[in-house]
Amino acid sequence: MNKRVLIVEDEALMREVICDYFERDGYECHQAEDGEEALDKIELNSYDLILLDIMIPEVDGYSVCREIRKKSDDVPVIMITARSDEYDKLMGYEAGADDYITKPFSPKVLLAKANALMRRTYGQVCGDPEKIESSGIVIDTRSHSVYCGNEEIELTPKEYDLLLFLMTNKGRVLSRETLLSRVWGYDYYGDDRTVDTHIKKLRAKLGDKAGHIKTLIKAGYKFDENI
Repeated sequence: MNKRVLIVEDEALMREVICDYFERDGYECHQAEDGEEALDKIELNSYDLILLDIMIPEVDGYSVCREIRKKSDDVPVIMITARSDEYDKLMGYEAGADDYITKPFSPKVLLAKANALMRRTYGQVCGDPEKIESSGIVIDTRSHSVYCGNEEIELTPKEYDLLLFLMTNKGRVLSRETLLSRVWGYDYYGDDRTVDTHIKKLRAKLGDKAGHIKTLIKAGYKFDENI
């Protein structure tokens, strides 16, 4: 069973980036762009985790957190804020938050915080996809190992993230801009050549499986099960 998370954030791109990272780790993601929408969804659904921006429209994050605590003392809440003042953090904890992360942040760090908090709250987190397999390529997400056939191949962290994103979106055309934002992060300011360079290196390491990463002229790349 998937872990269900509500992402409350008024910036659409950040919501999507966070959602992508969490979905790849086995979470079922729900989204809200303001406090009122968040409260409506919390009323109608149960969540295993809530990621809550403080500075959101309609109803601020502190008020939303207080309402959450009226309904449940157990659901973990991580507050997201652009402010790092001690007073703001204390306000968040007093409202019932369990943890805090300050913008700008790495989605990987947020995911690590979330999983650690989930383990403390619920014990061993269930629903993690241990293996992703397609066309003779296997990714073991627990050990971050990659196999072509029965042979393990050594990838850099970024090559691993790139292959994982391509394979979890197999059949879907992914533009270079999408790959930059989703693999390198929403705040990365590199150019398209970064993607092309990493794709070239990744293909070289995949050997006879390289053809599964297709180039679509002026569109981007996709992982295709058929060569």
